[in-house]
Amino acid sequence: MSITGSPLDIAPADPHLIHMDLFSAATVRQLAEDAEGGIRYWPDVVDAATADGWFRLLRASVQWEAQQRPMYDRVVAVPRLLASYRLDALPPELPLDAMLAAVQGLAPAPYNTAGLNLYRDGRDSVAMHHDKLHTLVPGHPIALLSLGAPRRMNIRAKADGAKALPVELAPGSVLAMSHASQLTHEHGIPKTTRALGERISVVFRVRPAARMEAGLYGTHWQGPLE
Repeated sequence: MSITGSPLDIAPADPHLIHMDLFSAATVRQLAEDAEGGIRYWPDVVDAATADGWFRLLRASVQWEAQQRPMYDRVVAVPRLLASYRLDALPPELPLDAMLAAVQGLAPAPYNTAGLNLYRDGRDSVAMHHDKLHTLVPGHPIALLSLGAPRRMNIRAKADGAKALPVELAPGSVLAMSHASQLTHEHGIPKTTRALGERISVVFRVRPAARMEAGLYGTHWQGPLE
C-alpha cells in the first residue's frame, strides 16, 4: 500500500544543493571498534535548515509504503513506513544525491541503494537486529542519515550480558556501521510513550550485483521491485 505524504511548505532554497563545508568539520564519536572502522556517529553533519528542507521534501514527495513481513508463523505489519531507491535511477525531485554526497565525505563506499524509513511517532520502531549479511557486499559500511525529530537508537554487542548503548540520533547526523559490526553488534529503535515528532532515516548500502540485477534492493523480505 502506497501512502503519499501531505503537502508541506518547502523552503525556497534548492534542497539538492549542499555546501561541502557543512560537514567538513563534523566531529566523530566512536561507538564500537573493528578493523573496518566499527560504528561511528557524527552528530552535526548537515546544518539545521538544510536538514529540515530535506525532511519536508522527502515527507511530501516519497511514495511511502505500509508493508507486512513474515515473522515466525505469522505475518505482521511493519511498524513504520518505507521506501527504496536505486542510486543509479533516482527521482530528480528528491535530494538523495545531495545526501549521498554528505555521506560519501565521511564513510565513502560504492553505495547503490537508499532505503528510507518514516517513523510517524513513538509507536513506530525497529526491533534489535543486524543487517542480513547476504544482502550486503562485504567490506563496505552501512550509512544512516537522520532527519526530523531526534530518536534514540540502541546499539548492543552480541556478547552475553552486554548492555545497550543509547545514541540520540539528531537531525542532520550520520551513523556509519561497518559490515564487520553486523557480526558483533545489534541495533534498533525502541518504542516509546513519549510524544515525538516524525523522523526519517535514509540508509545507504552496497548491495551485491546479483541482487541489484534481480531487483532485490528493498527490504530483505520483499520480492523484486522491478
